[in-house]
Amino acid sequence: MVVEEEMIKVDQREKIRRAYFLEHKSMRRIARELNHSRETVKQAIESAEPKTYTLKRPRDAPVLGPYKARINELLAENERLPRKQRYTGHRIYEVIKQEGYTGSESGIRRYIGLQRRDRKKRPVYIPLEFDAGTDAQVDWGEAQAIIAGEQVTVQLFLMRLCYSRKLFVRAYPAQKQEAFFEGHVLAFHHFGGIPRRISYDNLKTAVQHILAGGGRQEQRAFVAFRSHYLFESHYCTPGQGHEKGRVEKGVGFSRRNFMVPLPKVDSFEELNEHLLAACLADDQRRVDRQPTTIGEAWKKERPHLLPLPERDFECYITKSVVLNPYCQVEFDTNRYSVPAKQAYRNLVLKAYPLRIDVLHLDDTIATHPRCYGQEQDIFDPLHYLPLLEQRPGAFAHAKPIRRWRKEWPPVYERLLERLQGQAQNGHGIREFIRVLELHQEHPAELVAQAVEQALEYGCVHADGVLLCLRQLLEPEKAVSSLTWAEPPPWADVGEVSPDLACYDRLLERM
Repeated sequence: MVVEEEMIKVDQREKIRRAYFLEHKSMRRIARELNHSRETVKQAIESAEPKTYTLKRPRDAPVLGPYKARINELLAENERLPRKQRYTGHRIYEVIKQEGYTGSESGIRRYIGLQRRDRKKRPVYIPLEFDAGTDAQVDWGEAQAIIAGEQVTVQLFLMRLCYSRKLFVRAYPAQKQEAFFEGHVLAFHHFGGIPRRISYDNLKTAVQHILAGGGRQEQRAFVAFRSHYLFESHYCTPGQGHEKGRVEKGVGFSRRNFMVPLPKVDSFEELNEHLLAACLADDQRRVDRQPTTIGEAWKKERPHLLPLPERDFECYITKSVVLNPYCQVEFDTNRYSVPAKQAYRNLVLKAYPLRIDVLHLDDTIATHPRCYGQEQDIFDPLHYLPLLEQRPGAFAHAKPIRRWRKEWPPVYERLLERLQGQAQNGHGIREFIRVLELHQEHPAELVAQAVEQALEYGCVHADGVLLCLRQLLEPEKAVSSLTWAEPPPWADVGEVSPDLACYDRLLERM
């Protein structure tokens, strides 16, 4: 009879060996005291290390066994099929089930997993080395952040210098071409120069089509951008992201180290200040197997970068727009307000990554935060005040004012109530609109403080608020003291008799 070795831990094996070799106990006694079989005691005495278990022959698979060859045949056929039209584990199960298989689908999946693991080779790559100033890599990544109290997905633009490994990261709401360009421009300024070649995936913001033979038809706007900064572009083989492994690793690194815990910020501007500070702090890190820190290597690399041009590339897209009857222009299904006093019919809209500018000729007449939602109305309520002054009856239902009213200080409601109680026929509304117009030139906090003071003083009208606002802007200077340690300059006035001889001389000439 063959007795298999009992599986015991290394500390139990040590106790057996100590009892036998140091305490000179018999195997029978050791087995009895430590509650092990004599075969286990014998195996422990023979070796301090347990024997590894090796399957001497494949386990019997009476149900699956006859179908293994067929499964292997289907897996081999997969190599010749299009990537998206290959046999799945479920489809293989259905095929062999029709051929007589009576076992479970899980058994099929387990066998397929073992076969794929045995067939799959580990991917291997060539270690690369770059000269200073020659190469950089660019990529996008996603991360989560809490902006204005809401958890949102942000798009991270990354550029990394290949020699020094200096990193630049910036967050955007979407992977738009204007954001792609702006990320480059800010990265060039962060690095203090331009790398001679930049490697990319086949991004739509840069590549319009991949041509037969591996060529690229590039976006015209990207060609113009590249021409402005005079770097070369290099595109990775489709599906071979490892060709720009430095920035690929940078995406994961920045997400784990710069975005954990989730940043809590009020705006994208604040989030990008956080990311820039994190990039600067990363300069102190020493990458594995590198003799210097990232910052020290960058100081060596910077003189080899191409110089920055005299002016930056304008990172926006331009669109001609027509004003609608509600004093708005439309862009990407969203509508942005324009001042009623500048309601020109034909205007130009410039879309930056984080803002929208509306221009008439060369004058910017409106600026808004860019909206990445759909079919949204973005209002500046100040744009509609001239219209409301003419039509005060629309005040209560004006959409821009109703939105603003949810956010303005409670003291405004008190002022509005007092003004409406004092005047009729819309005069109170008109007076209140004059107060709101102060926001066009003064900070909101200061206007609210002036309204509070006007109510306290009892001067409940627009001129009273304006007076309080001017007092806040120009506080009265302290009156200097009128006391002197010595007699004042006018102390002798009236005590000295005047000389009248000059009058006598005047009379003599007459």
